[in-house]
Order: sequence, then C-alpha cells, then structure tokens
Amino acid sequence: MTNSRHLVHQSDTHEEERYRVDPRYGVEAEPDGDDYDGEQLDLADRQSLRRVVGLSTELEDVSEVEYRQLRLERVVLVGVWNTGTAAEAEASLRELAALAETAGSQVLDGVIQRRERPDPSTYIGSGKARELRDVVASTGADTVICDGELTPAQLIHLEDVVKVKVVDRTALILDIFAQHARSREGKAQVALAQMQYMLPRLRGWGQSLSRQMGGGGSGGSGAGGGGGIATRGPGETKIELDRRRIREKMARTRRELAEMGKSRSTQRQERKRGAVPAVALAGYTNAGKSSLLNRLTGAGVLVEDALFATLDPTVRRAQSSSGRAFTIADTVGFVRHLPHLLIDAFRSTLEEVADADLLLHVVDVSDPDPEGQIAAVREVLQEIGAEKVPEIVVLNKADAADPQTVARMLRREPHAVLVSARTGEGVDKLFAAIEADLPRPAVEVDALVPYGRGDLVARVHSTGELLSETHLETGTRIVARVDATLAAALGEFAAA
Repeated sequence: MTNSRHLVHQSDTHEEERYRVDPRYGVEAEPDGDDYDGEQLDLADRQSLRRVVGLSTELEDVSEVEYRQLRLERVVLVGVWNTGTAAEAEASLRELAALAETAGSQVLDGVIQRRERPDPSTYIGSGKARELRDVVASTGADTVICDGELTPAQLIHLEDVVKVKVVDRTALILDIFAQHARSREGKAQVALAQMQYMLPRLRGWGQSLSRQMGGGGSGGSGAGGGGGIATRGPGETKIELDRRRIREKMARTRRELAEMGKSRSTQRQERKRGAVPAVALAGYTNAGKSSLLNRLTGAGVLVEDALFATLDPTVRRAQSSSGRAFTIADTVGFVRHLPHLLIDAFRSTLEEVADADLLLHVVDVSDPDPEGQIAAVREVLQEIGAEKVPEIVVLNKADAADPQTVARMLRREPHAVLVSARTGEGVDKLFAAIEADLPRPAVEVDALVPYGRGDLVARVHSTGELLSETHLETGTRIVARVDATLAAALGEFAAA
C-alpha cells in the first residue's frame, strides 16, 4: 500500500503487538525497550485517514435489515483529529455515530484524519476527499457526516468530490432537535436555529435558481449589457428572494419566542414571589436527568435511552425531608461542541438553569469519559451565565459504573453525590444535600400564631426553615427563618 492511498484499519495493523499513546505525537508507540522513541511514522502515514473500529450498525436479522433499509440513511462518518489524543478523537467520532443513529441513520464506516487544522476547501484535503469518495462507493453510503461545523465552501466542495450528500455535526444535531421538539416553543426554537444555519448555505444549481431580474446597467448586448431582454429592471435573484423570506420568517419567529419567553419569565417570578426555591437539572444528553426527575418528584416524564430525548423543560414540585417545598426543572441535555445557534435559540429555556437557586449537574458515571462530559456541560453553563449558580454534581447510573471510575470522580468532585435513578440508590443522600444547599430564608421570627391562622403555620412549613414549634393554649409558638413577605404577615403575632 502506497502513501498516496493509505487508508488504515486499526484492527489490521500490528495485530499481535500492544501499544500505548505517545503524548508528544498522538501516535501509538511500542512499550518494550527503554530506548524506544515511539513508532516513527512517515508524514503521510500520520496524516492518513484511519478507520475507527466498531462503528458499523449493520444488523444480522434479515427482516430487520429489510425494514431498516427502507427508512435509514446509510452514512459514513469522517473526523479531523487536530487536538488531544487518538482515544479522544475516536470517542468524539463514536459520539457522532450515536447522534447519527438517534437521527435515524445506519452507520457503515468511520474514518479520522490527523492534521493540524481542517482544510479550508474540503475539510480533509482534496486527496483525502478522493479517498473518502472511494470509501463511500465501496460501502454504498448515501450520506457523509463530518465531525465538525463546515463552512458553506467546505460543504459545497466536499459534496462535489464525494458525489453524495454531506452533513456536518451542527446540521445533524438540528435534525435530532427537529424530530424531538413537541411543544410550540420547542418547535419555534428549533425552526429559528435551522433558519440561522440554512441562511448562509443557500445555493442554486445551474441557472434554474438564478433568475436575474435586476442590474440592467448601461444597456447594449454581450458581456456589458447585463442579462439581455426581460432581465433589466427592479428585481432580485431567486436565492436573494429566498434569503429575504428566511430573514422575515426569522424575525417573526424571534418575536413569537420573545412573547413565549415573557410567559416563562412571569412563571419564574411568581415562584420567586412565593419564596419557593428553584432547582435545575443540567447535564450531558442521556445522563439520566429525566429519570432522576421522576425519582425525585414522581413526575412521570418521558424517559428514553436516546440523545436529546428531552427538549421541552418540565418543572415539578418537590419536598425536602423537613417538608420545605422547592421546584425542579428538567432541561435540554448538552453535548460536546453544542452549536452556538442552538444555545441562542434555546436561551429562554436555558434561563431556567441560569435563574435557578441550585444546580444539579447530572453526570453519567458509567460513561467512558465522565470528565469530558463535565467539561462540555460547564462550557455551556458559562456561555449562558450560569457558572456561578451553586452546584451539586450528581454521579448517576451508579449501578452500572466501574468502582474505580466512581472513586476517581468522587476524589475529583468533592461536592458530589453518588446515585442511581433506576434503583433509587443514594437518593436520600441527594435530598439531604439539596436541603443543605438550598438558600436559607433571610428573616428569623418568633411568633405566637393563633390556631385560627393555620394558613400561616402551613406557609412556614412549606417555604420557611422551621427551627422550633410549640403548641400552647393560645396558639402555636413558631421560631423559624422565613422570607420578608411572610415575616411581615407574622409580625402582628410576634411573641412578647
């Protein structure tokens, strides 16, 4: 095999030898021998496309194969590895494979190219693009999915080479969001993000979408005379017309979302006025946030083993062990390289996290890279201004996790609680941690409340922090910490 066409399958290379990752080069090196300086690969070898093992989702059951061939796109994945280790690059491509399957695709193959930066023309370079075309032809794929956000020029040029549809990571995530959006607000948010993505990528095919009706110029024929008869005068090209219509629709959608955002903001203000603390669930997609919400509140919301199963926020009421009420909001999951336009479109939804009094950062501790999940989520939290919200790291799926990973994560995250939303393990400890971290009411009161005002006692129990309660002949003696509104209502009953 020559360097000009070097497509390496990892499982076929040096099968009987064991390797480690050399941190200087990101290539595999042989551990034997003290003087060994790593496997010295040629430049072409280091930059070649490398297949990632285990991404194919081909099925063995004939009936299921026949069914899925009717509805699934057949895709090849391609990524550019320019930072980190080979293991991290492959983990990113495996996540892309999971996203592709969630979108309803059948993953046939996956390749990675090592290069300093994506090629500005074809993402992976013209030579590797031709190699990718051969992979597409040999597998029978009808779509290529790139593990990154492609510019309009990269998308066009790569598509011209491989001769099949090319989709980038952003478009794939948008497609999943479009499939999972259920509420009016969620559908509008996804539609806005899709239009923002589509606008710079509009292009015509040949002359069919280039109906020039303007720019008549100085008359005459030939090159200097514009488009000739019936092309001069006011007007715009078909693409310009499409862009204008998209911009107008985006403006309408933004106005609609602003109105829906006002309603959500009003609901949050009402909860704050009622002195009910707000807790928000945030975390990586498929970390088990909805399952945890059901375990904490009995909400009965949708739980599905799929990426981005929850897009529409769900707010439910819960109670601490001492009887103090608080709300828990389930929010959309995050992912590595979450597109910025999605963050912008879902900003009103994500405000549930930014405005919360306490954040439950749910982590799938059974995942091979829980640290990577935490880093990706905290990056998004910083973008939406929620990095200063008090945080409890909830290490979920303890029943399926490796004990060594659990021990490592507990050392890494000192303010963490280990739970299993499926079995209920650790939920009591989580409730105790929530109660300890909820904001404490500001005013301490000592009041003798008449028995006829049991409503005030109930409000102390649900929204305040009860320090002591004594039943006397004339009423109930309450010593508690409450909010300013309730303190004013209890003022007339202040104990002597």
